[in-house]
Amino acid sequence: MILSGHEINRQIESSAITVTPFDPDFINPNSIDLTLDDTILRYCDSVLDPRVEAEVIEVKIPEDGLLLEPMSFCLGSSREIVGSTKFVPMVHAKSSTARAGLFVHVTADLIDIGSVGTITFQLFSTLALRVYPGMRIAQMTFWKPQGEITLYSGKYQGSTGPRKSMIFRDRHWETLAR
Repeated sequence: MILSGHEINRQIESSAITVTPFDPDFINPNSIDLTLDDTILRYCDSVLDPRVEAEVIEVKIPEDGLLLEPMSFCLGSSREIVGSTKFVPMVHAKSSTARAGLFVHVTADLIDIGSVGTITFQLFSTLALRVYPGMRIAQMTFWKPQGEITLYSGKYQGSTGPRKSMIFRDRHWETLAR
């Protein structure tokens, strides 16, 4: 069951949902808007090896915007710290963002229950598009889980700013070598 905007607001006020900073004007009928922070990460190598920690460069988005080239990929993040131990968050592009040709989550839209931190956006631009710090770029919905809850305690817990892939930390690589 998806929460309505009014219920999201109530759950934020009761501290069952974390959104910091919180702007009640960002509440929509079934979601809350998230804004783009001022930093993006770009991978240095054209080929990534999931067994090796990838190198990235950090780029500050200037106030007059940063041009994302067509068919380019980078990582950005929300300004807001978000999460919940009671509800399952999902991140989506705002429809206006999507209509401008920008994917904000490529494939990883589910945020595990118990995860609290900034949201890393997987920004893939299909068209040349200028992005700005603080622009409303995404929206988050919250879903009520059913069944026993196990809270997230993984490698991205407490994220601040965009986080590069940590797939190199996954233990399954050791079993593949056997």
